[in-house]
Amino acid sequence: MDNSPLGSSELQQFIAQEKERAMVNEMVAKLTSACWDKCITGTPGSKFSSSESTCLSNCAQRYMDLSILIMKRFQSMQ
Repeated sequence: MDNSPLGSSELQQFIAQEKERAMVNEMVAKLTSACWDKCITGTPGSKFSSSESTCLSNCAQRYMDLSILIMKRFQSMQ
């Protein structure tokens, strides 16, 4: 069994994957918080109303579209 540390490229790939996973988790947390605050104005019941459900869906879609747009803009700047 080889006890040597991960190769440099393997370590970099692992770190990149972990950073990506952390970014996704952060995005989901921000999206959840922002859309919840915007769409759920009263005390939630056992189910969302149709207007709350529609609002949450639209909010999440806009958030994702904006995030993709921002990422593309940063990539084009590099």
